[in-house]
Amino acid sequence: MTKQVTRVNIFQDINIFKTMSKKVVIGMSGGVDSSVSAAILKKEGYNVIGITMQIWVARESTPNTVNTCCSLASIEEARRIAGEIGIPHHIIDMRDIFIENVIDNFCNEYSSGRTPNPCIRCNQFVKFDYLWEKAKELGADLIATGHYARIEKNQITGKYLLEKGIDENKDQSYVLYVLTQEQLSHTIFPLGNLRKEETRQIAEVLNLSVSKKPESQEICFIPEDNYPKFLRNVVPERIVPGPIIDKECRVIGQHKGLPFYTIGQRKGLGISHKKPLYVASMDIKRNALIVGEKEDCYSKEFLVKDLNWIALDNIREDHRVKVKIRSTMMEEDAVISPKNNNVYVKFDKPQWAITPGQSAVFYENDVVLGGGIISANVR
Repeated sequence: MTKQVTRVNIFQDINIFKTMSKKVVIGMSGGVDSSVSAAILKKEGYNVIGITMQIWVARESTPNTVNTCCSLASIEEARRIAGEIGIPHHIIDMRDIFIENVIDNFCNEYSSGRTPNPCIRCNQFVKFDYLWEKAKELGADLIATGHYARIEKNQITGKYLLEKGIDENKDQSYVLYVLTQEQLSHTIFPLGNLRKEETRQIAEVLNLSVSKKPESQEICFIPEDNYPKFLRNVVPERIVPGPIIDKECRVIGQHKGLPFYTIGQRKGLGISHKKPLYVASMDIKRNALIVGEKEDCYSKEFLVKDLNWIALDNIREDHRVKVKIRSTMMEEDAVISPKNNNVYVKFDKPQWAITPGQSAVFYENDVVLGGGIISANVR
């Protein structure tokens, strides 16, 4: 009985926004986060419309039993949840846009020896752009998603700031660094001040059928998280075997195709050595995989391109910040320096597997200053 009261209080105490009658469109994936976000917005007095983007499933040949936000099952679940909450729901076909902006880039990056983050690319070119376009068609004032992050307006500078969600284990500010001031100005994140367990408690209080639904897999459009199989099916012509070379330039094996590997990878090399070997770099011109020992995968310095600044306009001098180079790591101390239109990063301490194609995001306390794409390591 006490447990139930606690859960109800958690829901009743949510007062993220003042009650208002503004119309908001929320992206619904069929998962617990977006479902609870929609319920919170409705409770706060918004006129809420749910939208689910169909982005890939109709072009995939695998069964739709995979727990992803792209499956037909998840699309139908989003529709059902919208009905449970009592809001209208629309499905929009985004397959061509998703393929052009996310799938093609994913294949091109891996084929070029880089490791992309398709979630960031999707946020940048699909979700927040086209969700807003649909929202305007429906006469909406705002868009919302179930991301764990926060947006605040700096009353002095007038800039909208992207900040970490309060749940350190679920914070998604890293994958949102690509958002622009315009996008931030009409976006809200209802879960930014909640922890994941509180989100699930709210779903249980509301008897939402997704309250115990597990997390979706990391890359939503790749069944069973098997990206080598995906690449082999989609771009087989780019899968070309080649030599595995050690740091003394000796050929010690044969790789199955550069798109199947990433910096720091140990498993799947198919070679024996007195010490464990890891992917240290790739030589695209020679179609060669360069391997080394664990210490060869640590470095401190690299270049970042394709920058997007949020809290700053740019940097004109050295700036001490925290830098995060993958979604699963904590940010680390570094100095960033301007270099033409790019940024040069130097960590205080060597970091594991700094990977071209991934994103480097710059933080000052909880605030995202900006970020960009890792271009090359400087060893």
